[in-house]
Amino acid sequence: MSVRTTEGADPFGTVRLRRGVLDAWGASPARFREDANAEEDLALGGYRDRVIVELAQNAADAAARAGVPGRFRLTLDCGTLVAANTGAPLDAAGVESLSTLRASAKREGDRTAVGRFGVGFAAVLAVSDEPAVVGRHGGVRWSLAEARELAAQAAQASPGLGDELRRRDGHVPLLRLPLPAEGTAPDGYDTVVILPLRDGTAEDLVGRLLAGIDDALLLTLPGLDEVVVETPEGARTLRRSQHGDHVHVEDSARGLNRWRVVSHHGAIEPALLADRPVEERMRPHWTVTWAVPVDTEGMPLYPATAPVVHAPTPTDEPLGVPALLIASLPLDTARRHPAPGPLTDFLVRRAAEAYAELLGDWQPVGPGLIDLVPGPLGKGELDGSLRAAILELLPRTAFLAPAVPSEDMVALRPLEAEIVEGAGAETVEVLADVLPTLLPAGLERRAELRTLGVARVPLTEAVDRLAGIERDPSWWWRLYDSLAGVDPERLSGLPVPLAGTGAAAGGETSGEGAGTEPGTETGTAGGTGTGTAGGTGTGTAGGTGRGTGTMSRVRAVRPAPPSARAGSCCRRPRPRQDWPGSG
Repeated sequence: MSVRTTEGADPFGTVRLRRGVLDAWGASPARFREDANAEEDLALGGYRDRVIVELAQNAADAAARAGVPGRFRLTLDCGTLVAANTGAPLDAAGVESLSTLRASAKREGDRTAVGRFGVGFAAVLAVSDEPAVVGRHGGVRWSLAEARELAAQAAQASPGLGDELRRRDGHVPLLRLPLPAEGTAPDGYDTVVILPLRDGTAEDLVGRLLAGIDDALLLTLPGLDEVVVETPEGARTLRRSQHGDHVHVEDSARGLNRWRVVSHHGAIEPALLADRPVEERMRPHWTVTWAVPVDTEGMPLYPATAPVVHAPTPTDEPLGVPALLIASLPLDTARRHPAPGPLTDFLVRRAAEAYAELLGDWQPVGPGLIDLVPGPLGKGELDGSLRAAILELLPRTAFLAPAVPSEDMVALRPLEAEIVEGAGAETVEVLADVLPTLLPAGLERRAELRTLGVARVPLTEAVDRLAGIERDPSWWWRLYDSLAGVDPERLSGLPVPLAGTGAAAGGETSGEGAGTEPGTETGTAGGTGTGTAGGTGTGTAGGTGRGTGTMSRVRAVRPAPPSARAGSCCRRPRPRQDWPGSG
């Protein structure tokens, strides 16, 4: 795609803009030096590798202003990058913004705008000396060669400006001198940016940036619904769609990704903006979004996106929390890191609240949610503050899956949850019937649960808690069966239920009851009488008939099946020395 120089037509008043800049440089060479330094800082500093994301951000803003679905197409061909987008076309205010450093066309109350200062377009200077923007109502272009000529002409009447030009080897702040242009956007789009790439190095950079486009671009810029990438290697399309609290990103090259998303937003108190630039104070609104990829079962996956804070586009600030964070954090002058201060502290707290809500509302609840618990050690100052704020809230957030969920208890708060140490899955499942705050077996080594302060209960203590409970014989049968092979030393407090109204061995009552199985069953825990099927058996603790079994085979003591039971009860056995029976 080519751009043509206009003959006389100048719909955006570029002649006026150039004249004002050249007169200012001639009158004050220091002004030239300031403009040149500012543009160089942007092109070689904060925006040196952000050309794609800045073009996408402008496209998202244009679509939001026009209230249309945002579509963005990037084409790399024959050393030129062409970026076309739908939305509000280029106008005079936009041209002035692009040509005036740190002067945004976005105004007070514009909540949909993503950019802050309107300087992101300076990123194109990292790869091109002849950028151009063309829309339905006209176009604008810049040329380093022509800018040098214009500056040299102005320097004829200003020796000081001539000295500045020689000091910089003829380089001038390119974007300050716009020129009119003609052209058209591709069919189906409203605006196109054309970037003839400077050299092979610039082309390689653009190629890497295009290959690195992922879901984060569409998640951080909700004004975009579609991104198309065309290179000599082929075409790739990414589409974004909303499905309740999930966002789907369909990538023609990498498949469908599902993201669970939670967003919070609100107004910023003026006091929090007191140390921020005027442009930010004019738009006192904050947003925080968390996004986590999920599998087909709804369980979280680790994001494949860059592990950095997005504000809203990527920064250089590391993020160790296993999710994508998109927040309207204030940035430092280099635009690479969040700026410390009361506004950042405020947004860290809001982000922690949103993260706790993300976990607390997660459906379905499952053990995989433990993967979303951040560790206590941060990768940077902001990451550390964020982790601390999240870990302060999570212990009171119900998101841990219990061993046996119920309608009344779908999820547990970490401060009420418990882990039984040394118990198998079957044992924990049985115990959870009477200890409903137990977590599933196998989580003892999860460092995340230690960080949350989840209580750990030895199996011996869990067994002690069973004293005095009443349960159906089938429940006791399941419990004893699940404990087969467990070291008897750890089961000294395990109650032994008896058929009939008689007590467990070690108790102090006697009674009659139906026998437990055909034949004879011998008591094990300190001696009770024997009983036979169809007959009557009596037993008294410490009586004349002490049992002969031991707890080395827990299944040797079994409660009667419900069909043979006249009643049941249980008591804790006597101390350990009375546990093994002797004939």
